[in-house]
Order: sequence, then structure tokens, then C-alpha cells
Amino acid sequence: MSTSSPQRRMLGWIATALVAGLALVGCSNTGHGGTQTQPQPALEEVEVLENPRDYVGPSTAVLQSTDIEPIAQNPKQSLPTTVTSYQANGQTEEIEITDTTRVVALDIAGSIAATIWALGFSDTLVGVDQSTTFPGTEDIETVTSGGHTVNAEAIIGLDPDVVITDGTVGPRDVVEQLTDVGIDVVFVDNESSFEGAENLVHQVAAVYGAPETGEQLAEQLVGEIDAKVEEISAMVPENEDDKVRMLFLYLRGNAGVYYMFGEESGADELIDALGGVDVAEELGWDGMKPMTDEALVAANPDLILTMSGGIESVDGVEGLLQEKPAVAITKAGENQRIVDMDDGMILSFGPRSADVLDALARAIYAPDSVANLAGGQ
Repeated sequence: MSTSSPQRRMLGWIATALVAGLALVGCSNTGHGGTQTQPQPALEEVEVLENPRDYVGPSTAVLQSTDIEPIAQNPKQSLPTTVTSYQANGQTEEIEITDTTRVVALDIAGSIAATIWALGFSDTLVGVDQSTTFPGTEDIETVTSGGHTVNAEAIIGLDPDVVITDGTVGPRDVVEQLTDVGIDVVFVDNESSFEGAENLVHQVAAVYGAPETGEQLAEQLVGEIDAKVEEISAMVPENEDDKVRMLFLYLRGNAGVYYMFGEESGADELIDALGGVDVAEELGWDGMKPMTDEALVAANPDLILTMSGGIESVDGVEGLLQEKPAVAITKAGENQRIVDMDDGMILSFGPRSADVLDALARAIYAPDSVANLAGGQ
């Protein structure tokens, strides 16, 4: 893998869009959530729609719990250790890590901090990005601002031994310059995919000198995702023509940002795991590109996936249909079939991937089962 991969470019674009857009319109941030007060039945127990393509009305996917359960507590480490850091030019650098007592984790989705937590090294975290909002992180210093911009002074003030990042927050040169004050900076290769989440576990575990724990967590992650995909497959119509045609839209209304996500954007893996038909793939749409009326009408999705902050930025479903008439004439628009999920969750491949799939499956195939749930991601 290299830092020039399509997934990397997707995340880099989102970082740029957030700098331009979120600072203007704000983003959905539900804060440090916890377990839902109203428990949900298992997927096999919910009442599945007879024809999910024809359902009318929007739905919000809600995690039953945002807690991250560590696979171990302060696992055994073997330091010093040497790890690979991925540079912006596609080259790699070998870095020796001698101490992980104080660590700062930075990426646009909070995936690195979540991985550290799941590995059992939560006590080492002294600084995190603003997307890291899961329970237990309330008192950890946030070192990125509203535009996902790194505050170098704040990081230096924390006196970390290591900064683990992936280049999706920055400016990157500011992060790289932290080495000038004696801080080890490791750039991991963090692809927006289920396989990428597995690889991230191995890379972060390597920084901590705990490859065995990384292997254990990676196996658990893959097993949970595979099991959840199998559960979801039982909810999906058997006939190919009855499967839900889905499209992922990235919306930032007040900033005029409307993008369709296609192959190798992360959205394609999500749709595939959910048993949907990726209409962007049908169009040969790769990566992420500005939404056009022609492409949207040609795609004609039954259902649109998006971020909660995105739908809020266009004043809800009605606002989206008014602002973008081309959406209104698609089947998804006619039925107001929009499924949204918290910005920091829906494409955050990591320790909670199986839970994200579970929540989205309920919103897509059994929306009445989540209609009365209280919010709070």
C-alpha cells in the first residue's frame, strides 16, 4: 500500500472539504455518547421490510453503544521497536520507537485513537483529534480545531513521546516539524476500508511493540465484520432486482459542497457489506467527484446514504430536495428515502465497524425498529 492510494486521496479531499465547509456550516457532533437507554433486539429478531426499495421516509442510523471495549488492559510491550512511517512522496522511513508513555493520535475520523483504545493502551493517550468523542475520552486534550487543523503548540505542550497520524489532518508540514523538538512522528497508511482497518490495527500495535495484541484484535475485528455481514445478508432480498439501489452523497450545503462517492471511496465497501447495489459503480464513478444532475438522474438510487451533519447543513430532507431538484426526481427523492448517520461514524472503518453496519442495516431494512430511538451517538 502507498499514500497515493485512492482511499488516501479520498480522505485527503474530505480534509480539504472540511476546512472549507465545516468551519462555515458546522458539523454534527453528538459529543461523548454512551449506551442507548432503549435496548434494541438482535438483527434476526427485527421485522424486516417486505420490499425495502419502496419504503417511504427518512431514517437515522444509531449505534446501540459508542463504547469501545479494549481487547486487553495495558498489554505487554517490547520496546524499543522499529516501525515504518509512510511519507507524502510515497517513500517510507524506518523510525525507532523507544517510549509510548505519552501518545497523541491524529486523523480526520478518530480511527487511530479508537484503535489505540481497542488495543488496551488508552492510558497512554494525552492528545487526540476532534473526531475522537467516544466514552472515556472526555478529559483527553483535543489538539485539532474546527477545521481539523493541528495546533502544534498544544501538541508540544503535552510533551508526547510519539504522534501517530495518517496525514488527513494538518497542515502536514506542521506535523512533520514536530520531529524538530524531539517528538517521534509516525505516519500510518490508513485506508478507508475494512481491510484498511485491519491493517491499521497491525500498524498501531507495532508502534507500541505489541504485535501479538494487534494480531488478536485484528482477528476479532475481521470476525465481527464477517459475522455481521452474514447477519445482514439474511435481511437482503434474494432477488437481485429487489435489492436496494444505494448512493452515498457528501453534503455541505452552506459551503456549496455536493459530492458523489464511488468506487474505492470507502462508500462502495459499505454499500456492498449492506447488500445494496452501488449505483455509482454502475456508472463507473470512481473516487469522489462533484455531483451533477445528469449523473444523479442516471443513477436514480432508491436510497441515499449521507452524514447527519450533511443533511443538517441543507436544512433537512426537505431542504435538500428544494436545493437540488435533481435529487427530488430520483426514486430516493420521491420517497424521501435518506439514511443518515453521525459524521464521525458512517465512514470510520475501525473497531466499531460491525456496530456501524448493524445500525445502518436496521435503518435500511427495518427502519420502524429505530424510528423511536433517542439520539446520541
